[in-house]
Amino acid sequence: MTHNLLKGKRGIIFGALNEDSIAWKVAVKAAEEGASIALSNTPMALRMGTVEELGKKLGAPVIAADATSVEDLEKVFSEAVEKLGGKIDFVLHAIGMSPNVRKHRTYDDLDYNYLQKTLDISAISFHKMLQVAKKQDAIAEYGSVVALTYVASQRTFYGYNDMADAKSMLESIARSFGYIYGREKHVRINTISQSPTATTAGKGIKELSNMMDFADKMSPLGNATADDCADYCVMMFSDFTRKVTMQNLFHDGGFSSMGMSLRAMNQYAKDMEPYKDSEGKIIYG
Repeated sequence: MTHNLLKGKRGIIFGALNEDSIAWKVAVKAAEEGASIALSNTPMALRMGTVEELGKKLGAPVIAADATSVEDLEKVFSEAVEKLGGKIDFVLHAIGMSPNVRKHRTYDDLDYNYLQKTLDISAISFHKMLQVAKKQDAIAEYGSVVALTYVASQRTFYGYNDMADAKSMLESIARSFGYIYGREKHVRINTISQSPTATTAGKGIKELSNMMDFADKMSPLGNATADDCADYCVMMFSDFTRKVTMQNLFHDGGFSSMGMSLRAMNQYAKDMEPYKDSEGKIIYG
């Protein structure tokens, strides 16, 4: 059921790769709610994924861009404004990747060149995106910008590694830029802290399935799905949230407010043996 919440609005969705992507589902939901959108991802992601198919399905232009490149971002915003016929009303930043995670480097043995890439791709790209949009005056008054984050920005989760540092920076950027952009242009900037979700990027996190199971057992409402997140993003893009800015909004079924649920307590009590790796070494994770 649609409500035309975004009728007449224009948006840019960064980060859609395939049907497992939260950004993909946000794009579909935004179009269903009446928005005209443009899609953007890296040239490699466009080759690997099926974004071109989504673009054809939604009648959305697909603009190849590396979100760590200011020049590429300048092209995305200028082309989107031209092709969509006016200033942008909403933007989704759904970009994150850690070479350290992919290479299975532990947090106490990081490759610092990889760390710089993690921060640039997953957080600094958000600042570049906002700075480019502001300098071009590409976002309409009371426009909405949302970035996806995770509770590991504030708490330690085994296996999330340097992505936790990147998400902390991402949330800080939303607050700092949210003040400036809100004061000068009434553009609102928020982050949504989503439940662990089995996206293509998420599957690279060590023990993701166990993390999802634990969160589901802890959350009184259960994990929020990618489809649920798409609904929440649409609400944040809509005019119903015109006074919400600089917030980190938890969308996790209540997980972030829990200490220990009965189900998780019972599950934990069943196995108190130390966790060991394949060589029998105890891992204090």
